[in-house]
Amino acid sequence: MASKEPPHPEEAAHGSARSAVRRQLSRRTHPVDPAKPTRRLCIGIVTGPHGVRGALRIKSFTDVPEDIARYGPVEDEDRRRRFDLSLCGAAKGVLIARLSGVENRDQAEALRGLRLYLPRAALPRTEPEEYYHADLIGLEAVLGDGTPVGRVRAIYDFGAGDTLELARPDAPPVMVPFTRAIVPVVEPEHGRLVLEPPPGLLDGSEP
Repeated sequence: MASKEPPHPEEAAHGSARSAVRRQLSRRTHPVDPAKPTRRLCIGIVTGPHGVRGALRIKSFTDVPEDIARYGPVEDEDRRRRFDLSLCGAAKGVLIARLSGVENRDQAEALRGLRLYLPRAALPRTEPEEYYHADLIGLEAVLGDGTPVGRVRAIYDFGAGDTLELARPDAPPVMVPFTRAIVPVVEPEHGRLVLEPPPGLLDGSEP
């Protein structure tokens, strides 16, 4: 399966991996009604001003950093402000960009720490067996017989494929490889995924 994500926070011997949980992708977009509340993804954060003319330093959470500007207007966490975002360049680890209405350094400084959101529906549709991190975070993890295990708290890629971190109410968090063999059923529309863990897997705890 596949996965990639904003920073909230393997496939080895346990069967083929699902494609990497996608972050935000590129180009294709879909019309979104700005008046209709939708699920959203945080696609970046303002880290500070750049220069004196209102440019900003933005940390992008998209898979390809420059794709942050490809999906249309972004909005703040409270949905009160919407901005057109245009790129000016790049610096070490960040993009240099402009947000509409920000004309000077003082206005740019006031946005330091602002998280930028995009409606989930504005992003490209995923392929079969491919998921955005936001589709997986918060899903309930259950065994095949319905026994609750926990909820997906984070997704990591340590180099051998995607790994889900499950938060458990009465036990330490556990890491679960995101493979078809171990996670055969993924149902974001029902708020759950089903595990078939090999012996001992759920005995593990957070490193």
